[in-house]
Amino acid sequence: MKVLYKTQATATGGRTGSAATYDGALKVDLVTPKELGGPGGVGNNPEQLFAAGYSACFLGAIKFVASQQKIKVSDESTVTADVGIGPRDDGQGFGLDVALTIKLPGVERTVAEDLVQRAHIVCPYSHATKGSLDVRLTVA
Repeated sequence: MKVLYKTQATATGGRTGSAATYDGALKVDLVTPKELGGPGGVGNNPEQLFAAGYSACFLGAIKFVASQQKIKVSDESTVTADVGIGPRDDGQGFGLDVALTIKLPGVERTVAEDLVQRAHIVCPYSHATKGSLDVRLTVA
């Protein structure tokens, strides 16, 4: 694969600590949610960051496949990622539960569903999780 863009981030302290990109453009305090035995409070967690990244990337993939077909995607289009974490059924650690809800106003439902399926092939997050994570897709 020819890498077109590369970035780097470093986390300190694990789930309760901080993370930042090498260029300082992103800097977040990390706090473990109470549901996972942490203190909760102000800060973010890896699941929130994954949800934000996946939703943005998936919307970008939709726009990419739509442009290939000369389909206009509204600026009001959204992808909402619901990300959960819990113990895996095999008892060997933790897993993620992911559902994406896609809203493409002004795009006919059958066309939107086709775009979503094509985007699921193109999106690097979808590709990276293929075979290890069942991502549920819903066109709203």
